[in-house]
Amino acid sequence: MNRPTLSERAPATGGAHATLTLPFESRQKSRLLATLDTGEEVGLILPRGNVLRGGDRLACSDGRIVEVIAASESVSVIPAVDARQLARAAYHLGNRHIEVQVAADSLRYLHDHVLDDMLRGLGFEVRYAMLPFEPEAGAYSQEHSTYAADAHSHSHGHSHAHTHD
Repeated sequence: MNRPTLSERAPATGGAHATLTLPFESRQKSRLLATLDTGEEVGLILPRGNVLRGGDRLACSDGRIVEVIAASESVSVIPAVDARQLARAAYHLGNRHIEVQVAADSLRYLHDHVLDDMLRGLGFEVRYAMLPFEPEAGAYSQEHSTYAADAHSHSHGHSHAHTHD
């Protein structure tokens, strides 16, 4: 079967012909057999290291433009009453290498009862919701090209990146 492929990003202007709703885990993949919201199968073939965000648009091999929709997922939401409390919760989640979506008054991460219990133990309120998840890209991701282009940085097989002169 010769199915259409999505292999490059499209400009953010104009209308889309179709939508593709994906959870965050699938939006991180560069190769994926996906189903448009119309039920049509497409192949996703993108350069490695890219993360699709809700609202991104992709060019289809048949000329259509497909808009990516961030699927609602089971997330934990940590509301914070002030910046110090928000920073404290972010520190504890970041210390465990958890992907976090940061808002002005809350943090959001993919639901995990162990993390929920940890944060409750630290005095935070934990709420559950079904919402799109759009975590921070990270300083060394390709979404932040000024860092990704740094030829002197490399990673040591874990989530920390180090820069050497």
